[in-house]
Formats: sequence, C-alpha cells, structure tokens
Amino acid sequence: MRKINLLVIHCSATRADRTLTVFDLETDHRRRGFNGIGYHYYIRKDGTVHLTRPLESIGAHAKGFNANSIGICYEGGLDCEGHPADTRTEEQQTALRLLVHQLSQRFPDCRVCGHRDLSPDLNNNGEIEPEEWIKLCPCFDVTQWLAQTSAT
Repeated sequence: MRKINLLVIHCSATRADRTLTVFDLETDHRRRGFNGIGYHYYIRKDGTVHLTRPLESIGAHAKGFNANSIGICYEGGLDCEGHPADTRTEEQQTALRLLVHQLSQRFPDCRVCGHRDLSPDLNNNGEIEPEEWIKLCPCFDVTQWLAQTSAT
C-alpha cells in the first residue's frame, strides 16, 4: 500500500438541479484523458458512497499531490444558476463525515483539506487565502466543517 498523508475533498461542479451519475463522471474523466475516474470515492446526493478507484492506485484529482493522497468527491458544488455553493445534502454530509472518520482511522497521520486549499501560497505568508485559490472546489471550508463536526 502506498503512503497516504492527505485526504482531499472535491465537488463535481454539478448544478444543484442536475445529477451526475458515476457513469457520467467516468465518461467525463475519460474524455479528459484520465484512465477512469480520478477520485477514489464519489458521494451521490442520496449519500451513497461509491469506491471509484482502488486506494492502492494513485489518483488523478489534485496535481502535485496525487501520489500520497485519497480523493473524495461529492456530487454538486454549484447552485441552480451555476454559481459555486455548498450544495451538500444532509445525506452527503453524513456520508462524508463517516468516510473521513473511517479513512482518518485507517491513515491516522492524514491531513484533511479541500482541493482549493492546495492552491499555491502566492504571497508566501504561509496561508492559502481566498484570493489565491485556483479553484473554489469544494465550495465549503473543509477546516471549518471538520472543526464543527468534531465539536458535535
């Protein structure tokens, strides 16, 4: 098994009034030149968690970080007008919380972050700030969400 030290949360950038099946996601990723879905897990709106790439396989989800990470994507991330928004359903939030907990137990030294948190620190102040984000994905603050979920 490869060394895992990072769990990266993504959104599929799907509008809230649309669906993106596992088949659709795979088709999209293959069109982009990937060998199947680049994420290891995909969480549908109903909370169903799909293993979409073996954990032993390097992902294709966060350039420069794939070798030692696991990619988790949820269906959604855009409101009905196509603007970035936290569209996670309660079922997705529950499934994501459980999956992150299980993976953190299996890989205890993992850092959990959003894809946007892996943007370069352009001003070199040691902090990735919103104006430095390359993407808004996953359309919510993972660090804040983790703090809230661990407090409950």
